[in-house]
Amino acid sequence: MRSRFLPAALPVALLCGCFSAPMREAAPRAPFTVKLIAFNDFHGHVEGADALAAHVARMRSRAAHSVVVGAGDSVGASPLVSSIFHDEPAVEALNRIGLEFNSVGNHEFDKGAGELLRLQNGGCKTGDANSCQGASVGTPVPFEGAKFRWLSANVIEQASGRTLLPAYGVKTFDGVSVAFIGVTLKGTPTIVTPSGVRGLEFRDEAETVNQLVPELKKRGIEAIVLLLHEGGVQRGPRPDINGCEGRLAGSPVAGIVGRLDDAVDLVVSGHTHAAYNCRLPNAAGREIPVTSAGSFGRLLTEADLTIDPASRDIAAVAATNRVVRRDDPGVPPDAAIARIVEGYRNLAARLAGRVVGAIAADVPNTRVDAACNMPAGQLIADAMLAATAAPDAGGAQLALMNGGGVRSPGFTFRSSPAGEGDGNVTFGEAFTVQPFGNDLVTLTLTATDLRSLLEEQFAGCGGQPAGNTRLMPASAGFHATWDGARACGERIRALTLRSETIVEDGKLLDPTRRFRVTVNNYMAEGGDGYATFRMGTDRRVGPRDVDALADYLGRFKPPAAAYRAEDPQRLRRVGGSVCPTGADTNP
Repeated sequence: MRSRFLPAALPVALLCGCFSAPMREAAPRAPFTVKLIAFNDFHGHVEGADALAAHVARMRSRAAHSVVVGAGDSVGASPLVSSIFHDEPAVEALNRIGLEFNSVGNHEFDKGAGELLRLQNGGCKTGDANSCQGASVGTPVPFEGAKFRWLSANVIEQASGRTLLPAYGVKTFDGVSVAFIGVTLKGTPTIVTPSGVRGLEFRDEAETVNQLVPELKKRGIEAIVLLLHEGGVQRGPRPDINGCEGRLAGSPVAGIVGRLDDAVDLVVSGHTHAAYNCRLPNAAGREIPVTSAGSFGRLLTEADLTIDPASRDIAAVAATNRVVRRDDPGVPPDAAIARIVEGYRNLAARLAGRVVGAIAADVPNTRVDAACNMPAGQLIADAMLAATAAPDAGGAQLALMNGGGVRSPGFTFRSSPAGEGDGNVTFGEAFTVQPFGNDLVTLTLTATDLRSLLEEQFAGCGGQPAGNTRLMPASAGFHATWDGARACGERIRALTLRSETIVEDGKLLDPTRRFRVTVNNYMAEGGDGYATFRMGTDRRVGPRDVDALADYLGRFKPPAAAYRAEDPQRLRRVGGSVCPTGADTNP
């Protein structure tokens, strides 16, 4: 941006009855560098925070000026060691890493706006024994809250018309102020529980930023960085972390950048968990840097911003995504953070031993027959359906689970070392089987969509690569007969849902019939090659998957009868290759 300031007034001679010697103009100040260090989608992965902190500290030690920023989803969908304590460990770790400004992501709203404000401001979660456990790990009690500032310019309280959190933050370097605008993806209300965002309005990302530019200019701020929780994905089988294959064509972030005022100098993005290092055209056609550092603190973006003191603007940006290596001999993990995380790990181990239910026999995550039935996947699908079947919870009629999301070894009858007893299932065991922290999403598919979706499961068909068949475990009452010897599009020979026939002898009976189907949010976005899920309408976001699983297992907690699989032969094979045994290998 060009400065709108007038030049400084000329020197005036001293009124002393004589003439003073001419004053020399001050020499122009040379440009200087600010090191910006960024990451995104941390999701409470505190068990890598000690290494992340060490790499951040090394980068900062090499610069006279620096700032650490984030692009959202720092909490939510977190591992057990953080989530069981309401992500207080994540905030405490981020404080000690040195995070300063952070945009709000959709997962920050997982437990509602009020809980987000508590994480910002500190204090204990009322009536919850797992909150404010700092005395056990060496952190302050009550919970200290975030020392960094969450920012969200486009999230507006409808009652007051004000932003829920500050729109931007400012940091001054050698007399030059840089603004950091935080923006949350506009579509957040469609992917979080409605109660979590009730009373909030999510405005257009680019319009919000552009409206702030005149305000920042009036404050004399010309250097602007956007922290945007929205992103894209590179095209190509093995994209480089510093690549920009396909220039993120058609992605949400490319569309937003294409409408940005030329005042914005750099966009730090997130949400998609993808790494990229791009230059994309803004509304003026000028290409500006757009970065993303993957997820979980495994990468850092190191960007050197050249500041021109004369224009007070960012004259150049040189950005590089760097791998955070735990085994780097020159960067030992931060010992203080390691001690805190170890304390929470030990405390979580005791809490994870809580018995949530019981099983009558092993429920493995292997494909146990030629038709590819997976007992643990079926159990999880039953839990997903139970959590979303009620009309006010989504009205689901069917639940489908991705086999790769069911982790080894499934549920074992024999007691774990925690000593809960044979047959009992602990919360920690449930979390181990389903550790990704996905949200459940209930959506509407037509019968045509449902058959297309099931055809996409087979190797070489739809989104599946050759040699990789991914048959989804389904909830009880679903029966599909498949023939792997037939051509793509013809492999589903029969399909029923409870008493209703959907496909008979390969023919679809009522193509427009509509069904409510529950999946996890990863699948709902087309994960594992199930692209047809993207066509689902009337989406309703429900509880976290592991919470639904624990609640369902509670139906089988002693003295109730232990869980036994209902209707285990949900998939039937009539031809083609035999399904291999063993756990799915997809992530």
